Amino acid sequence: MPGIRKYRRDTTEVSCCLKYVIFGVNVLFWFLGLIVLAVGIWAWTEKDTFNNLSRLTNIALDPAFILICVGTITFIIGFTGCVGALRENTCLLACYAVFLALLLLAEMTAGILFFVFKDWIKQQATMGFQTFITHYREDPDQQNLIDWIQEDWLQCCGVEGPRDWDRNAYFNCSSGAVGSREACGVPFSCCKSKPQDIIRNKQCGYDVRKPTYNFDIAKIIYDKGCIEAAEEWFDNNLLIVATSAVCIAFAKILGICFAQNLRADIFAQKAKWH
Repeated sequence: MPGIRKYRRDTTEVSCCLKYVIFGVNVLFWFLGLIVLAVGIWAWTEKDTFNNLSRLTNIALDPAFILICVGTITFIIGFTGCVGALRENTCLLACYAVFLALLLLAEMTAGILFFVFKDWIKQQATMGFQTFITHYREDPDQQNLIDWIQEDWLQCCGVEGPRDWDRNAYFNCSSGAVGSREACGVPFSCCKSKPQDIIRNKQCGYDVRKPTYNFDIAKIIYDKGCIEAAEEWFDNNLLIVATSAVCIAFAKILGICFAQNLRADIFAQKAKWH
């Protein structure tokens, strides 16, 4: 028996280094996908989306639904890579390589379409952001997303400018007649932050769009629309975005090659047994 074990160990075709590299990397993706999926399901449950079918009309724009999709895909890819490498299962490794190849193809297609149909994508982004503004107070996830975009990422306000907040029932100037204190204003995320502010002023956007407003609103809020700000951001960070995309694509190609090499090693080992 010791002689047989030594013979098998010395003549194995499967690379332990390759096997456990694939296993270790995909364990992380497996747990990451599980966490993202759990957060997405929790967020959806908290909003009671399952019992309110009217909210499913804009499901593709729901951040919780996006988290569920991303978490599910990441979980499946991590599972197939992790278990496939650990158990030396060629079917799971093949699925892992196919999933990575499909993701790589989808990303390349999206990148090409982005430059070919740039105007159409801009139009769709405009319509999506307008929908976010309309339902700003109805969905806390969309509200937090808009606030992050306006305040932290792009420092902007509205789609094309602050006037776009007339699309929201609470911020529309005519809403003052029904007692909305936010009428003819904008959310606090439109306001320019001040270094001396310790606590964020949630009422800084009140009344700023009223004709009788006595201050220069350009000093109080951002007057640039988020679509224009996004275009400027991509132009200024095109090299970083392109480099990140290339690195992600290279990592996927590397994963496909590793999975295929491990499958070839497993098949070579099985051929020796037979």
